[in-house]
Amino acid sequence: MLRSVTKFLLGNVPITKNLLMLLVIGGLYAVSVALSNTFVNIYLWKQSGEVRDIALYQLASVVMQPLSFLAAGYIAKKADRIYTLRAGVFILTAFYLAVLFTGESAEKFLLLLGALLGMGFGFYWLGYNVLTFEITEPDTRDFFNGFSGLLTSFAGMVGPLSAGLIITWMPEARGYQIIFFISFFLFMLAVLLSLKMKHRHAKGPLYVKQTVAEIKKNADWRKILYAHFMQGLREGIFVFIIILWVYMATNSELALGTYGFVTSAVSFAGYFMVGRLLKPSYRKRAIFIGSTLLLASVFLIVFAPTYSRLLFYGIVISAAYPLMLVPYVSLTYDVLGKAADAGALRIEYLITKEWFVNGGRIFSIFLLLVGIAFFEDQFIIPVLMVLCGSGHFAAAFFIKNINTAFLVNKKKINSGMPENGGGDSVT
Repeated sequence: MLRSVTKFLLGNVPITKNLLMLLVIGGLYAVSVALSNTFVNIYLWKQSGEVRDIALYQLASVVMQPLSFLAAGYIAKKADRIYTLRAGVFILTAFYLAVLFTGESAEKFLLLLGALLGMGFGFYWLGYNVLTFEITEPDTRDFFNGFSGLLTSFAGMVGPLSAGLIITWMPEARGYQIIFFISFFLFMLAVLLSLKMKHRHAKGPLYVKQTVAEIKKNADWRKILYAHFMQGLREGIFVFIIILWVYMATNSELALGTYGFVTSAVSFAGYFMVGRLLKPSYRKRAIFIGSTLLLASVFLIVFAPTYSRLLFYGIVISAAYPLMLVPYVSLTYDVLGKAADAGALRIEYLITKEWFVNGGRIFSIFLLLVGIAFFEDQFIIPVLMVLCGSGHFAAAFFIKNINTAFLVNKKKINSGMPENGGGDSVT
């Protein structure tokens, strides 16, 4: 019976101990972030009431992430990639403790808190992705990306709704304090589990110049990086504007949690179906369909962001993101896997990719800050939502002409790693 259930959920995929352990760690991370990250934005916004302040907080985070990736890469090369994963988790626990201790004065430390969050994300994802690069094989790539998305979606169902209920039931800031503490506990549990993973030292210094030089030599890698910049363009502002709009439309943390539950339930089903059924030959078609839906969905809310419209929007993008991200991420690392010295320079290639993703995020938040400095929020935010909301659609065109003939011969592909989520999710 257990074997039948496992086969139904996972398919005919060889599951190693390290792969399973990494999925569990990623699941704990997803639950922790789903519980608290959405409500940190609301917690800070309720203190300041200004979109500009939340944008600055997010800007500090995305500026710090590529710098942290570089520092984490150096540590991973000199010591071990597991240390960077643990460091990321410790920094994230420090972030939540800092939010707790600053309390109602948190708005005075927006840039510091944002920088701390960005450092945590940078160190965590460098370690997590390099571990995945080493653990997964070409035959398990789509499974891992799909099942990782499945866990994230499940966390998105449980986390925001539970947090919304706790905040609603508890007086004043007590609910926020409880969910931040639970996140702290889950992060520490992830650290303990990481102790069971085998150490593996990378060799040599950090050769970032070589992977940057590959951009000029390798047309497919260049197209992938341009696509990731466009992906970041949407993620930069959508990651917090949607959250603020849902809260402003309802003035209820429970409504925001319900939004997260409904959209993540759709996403859960989507990741399951795509991860199990999508074939490599249909990747580009799925990416185009998903990116088209993501662009079209913006027009559902941009002129009238009511709660019902936002909820419908959330359902559409939750169906679209699995179609877009699972094949998009798999294709990204297929291309990375056949780049020059991909195995030896896996850390450097990851750092380069993150520079482009966060470059897009920085640019979109910068556009927002400049826009609201000169125009009314009600005018400029919808304009930028349409402009930046086309990011994934533009990304689909960058990858359209990438040669995928190498997928036929899987021996030419070295390995792969997952992506750390899209930009519209409340988690």
